[in-house]
Amino acid sequence: MGSKLRLVMSLKIYREEKCFGPGVMRLLKLVEETNSLKAAAGAMEMAYSKAWSIVKNSESRLGFKLLDSTTGGRGGGGARLTQAGSKLLKDYCAFESESRSAVENIFEKYFGGYE
Repeated sequence: MGSKLRLVMSLKIYREEKCFGPGVMRLLKLVEETNSLKAAAGAMEMAYSKAWSIVKNSESRLGFKLLDSTTGGRGGGGARLTQAGSKLLKDYCAFESESRSAVENIFEKYFGGYE
């Protein structure tokens, strides 16, 4: 009949609107690695303005800053996660990993026999 059933899971955090999810998580991880929102946006094949908008929307909905940035110039610019941004990223990744493990076990219990 085809391949085995598989689970696709995506965790998103909301207040009234979505605040944080896999896309913002990936963007922040790349900023953490590169110290640059521009480089992170490029790695995701996204315009810098789009990445900036995503970060600003998340910050507005969460109620705290995710990034501290410095303007380019002689010493070059850059971006770093704030302490709150770093904690949110760490907590989201841990929650996602733990949730994925639990849900995969439950999925296997109910759907593991389907071929």
